[in-house]
Formats: sequence, structure tokens, C-alpha cells
Amino acid sequence: MYRFLLTPRWWGINVFVLLAIPFCVFMGSWQLSRFEGRVEDHRTATEQASSGRDEAARPLDSMLPVDKSTSGRRVTASGHYGKQLLVPGRELDGERGFYVLTLLRTDSGKALPVVRGWLPGTADSAKAPAPPTGVVTVTGALQASETPGDNGVSAQGGLPAGQTAAISSASLVNLVPDRLYDAWVTLDKGDAGMKAVPASAPTGTGLDLKAFQNLGYTGEWFVFAGFVVFMWFRLLRRELEFQRDAALGLVPEDSAGSAVSDPSADSDASAGSDDSGDSRRTPVPSG
Repeated sequence: MYRFLLTPRWWGINVFVLLAIPFCVFMGSWQLSRFEGRVEDHRTATEQASSGRDEAARPLDSMLPVDKSTSGRRVTASGHYGKQLLVPGRELDGERGFYVLTLLRTDSGKALPVVRGWLPGTADSAKAPAPPTGVVTVTGALQASETPGDNGVSAQGGLPAGQTAAISSASLVNLVPDRLYDAWVTLDKGDAGMKAVPASAPTGTGLDLKAFQNLGYTGEWFVFAGFVVFMWFRLLRRELEFQRDAALGLVPEDSAGSAVSDPSADSDASAGSDDSGDSRRTPVPSG
């Protein structure tokens, strides 16, 4: 009854199933590992941000370039405050406001963007406190340059003079004459009565939409694997039912072309044809 499994058609089906199931399981496991990796990165970044508040600040240059291991760590730098910019459309504690960003010219000849604090309301240079004069030493959390469109960072263009949508060297290079660090710092304590901006986790370490997309893809691949198994058993069952019907002579004539040939059915059909032919012959009278 199961000889049909050796036909070329079923060889193709079986090979496809044997390849498709491991592939789906592998892809599902890979997507699951991506999700677990993001969860672990999120946990590490959270623990790092918590422990970073209590650790001793290190010199800025010793912590560059910014990566997952240095983002959120406390650093210190000295210099003179220069040009000041506003970063509109930033939320803090559920309230909308703006950052006050001031460039710190260091002894290295580069300027470090420093977020001195956050103020509520619409960005207005008249509300932003002027930076201290003379040599200042800043201490705060090191942050990587922002990417417009990621983690809530606005990609809006055409802002008024003195404003920037993202805190990054690429966004600031056309606004200030100084050479810039590819990083920025948010102060531990807000300057001049402003609220301090908490450090954010590095890009790709949070439980964001991409992380849950990986989890969704995991479910999809395992569902595909189950669907392949289900369809194989469904096809097998239909083939077995057809074989039984063919053996009992219950296969309709219009499905005979698509059915698997059965020798006993063919012989019965031939016999029926002969009998019907004989019944139409005219008897020859004897004598």
C-alpha cells in the first residue's frame, strides 16, 4: 500500500520535507538567539548604567571610541564652554521640552558636546541659562552620537538657527566651526537649575521593536516547520484513501487520469469491457 512513496513524485515531496523542516528549525533557533542576545545586552546595559553612577570618573580620551562597554560610563573633561545649541522635542518624566547643549573646547583642540540639562516647554534660547565662563571641568555619562530616526531621535530638518535635531558630529559639523568628538556627555547634575538628562542605553541593546520582531520571526519559522509536517501527513492520508478507493473500484472515471494506476482495477475494467461487448453480440442460430 505504501509503494507510492517510492514514485518520483513522492521522492520530490519527501526530499523537500526533509530539507524544509531542519531549515525552519534552524532559522527559528537563530532568530530566538538574536532575541535572547538583545535581552542579555539590555540587562548588561541596565546594570552598567546603574553601576556607572557610583564608579569614579575617568579621563574622556581613555574611554573613546564609544562602544557598548564604555557607553554610560562616567568621564571627565576640562575646557572652555563655547557655542550653545538647543535640542527640541525631547521628553523627560513624561513631559516635553528641550536639551541645552553646549560645546566644551578641550585642550586637545576638539569640542565635546555637553548636555547641561533639560527644560520644559518649547525650545527658546531666552530660557536657556548661559554657560559658565573660564575653565570648567565637567563630569557625566559618556554617550555615543545619536542617529536621526532611532530611539526617538527626531529626523526633522529646517530647524531655526541655534537648534539641532540630533546630538552627533554629523549633525553638528555644519553648525559649529570646531572639530568635534564623535561622542557627547550628559552631566551628572543639571547645570543652573536645569534637570539632568539620564544616560540612555547603547543603540541595539534595548528591548525595542527590532527585538520583538526577532521573537515574532522565531514563532513564524516554527509554525512553518509544523505546517510542513501537517501538509505531508495530509497528502499521505489522501493518497492512502485514494489507494483504498481504487482497490474497491470506487474511483470516479474523471479522476482516473490523476490517480495512481492499480493493476487490479485495470483488469476489472478490461473484464467489464469484454462482458459489455459480448452482451451486444447477436446470437447465431444453430442448425
